[in-house]
Amino acid sequence: MRLEGSCHCKAVRFTVESAHPYPFNVCYCGICRKTGGGGGSAINLGAAFGTLRIEGQAHIRVYNARLEDEATGEVTFSNAKRSFCGECGSHLWLWDSRWPELVHPLASAIDTPLPVPPERVHLMLDFRPDWVDFRPGPKDRSFGGYPEESIAAWHERLGLVSGD
Repeated sequence: MRLEGSCHCKAVRFTVESAHPYPFNVCYCGICRKTGGGGGSAINLGAAFGTLRIEGQAHIRVYNARLEDEATGEVTFSNAKRSFCGECGSHLWLWDSRWPELVHPLASAIDTPLPVPPERVHLMLDFRPDWVDFRPGPKDRSFGGYPEESIAAWHERLGLVSGD
């Protein structure tokens, strides 16, 4: 499925091909909450990095999240590069060198109508603050950390792989 996306101010526009376009993951980690500006952030679309086409590249800024080991206090930085619009601050996509063939556009940055998922996966619930409303649907799955099932495997299990 061809996805078209943009930032809020339209300084950055992009397209990407996705075989996994269902917005089903809702992440409650501090990184997603703080960089996405909410209680959870759908960082769940899987797409082919080689198909990413960008207009407004000069406006993109990249953030590697700061990671702090609670036990030792040691600070490192995430492999994941989170791309934002430098004008309006919209979080657009995540790319990680461990999976260089993939890019993960945020559902919130996609302008193309997305399919409604038959179930959602709530992850990183161990990091959800009390003020964040949590009302999983009857088919939803919930995890304190990361689930073992990948974005691709979720789509395949439910027969939702797009070849468009």
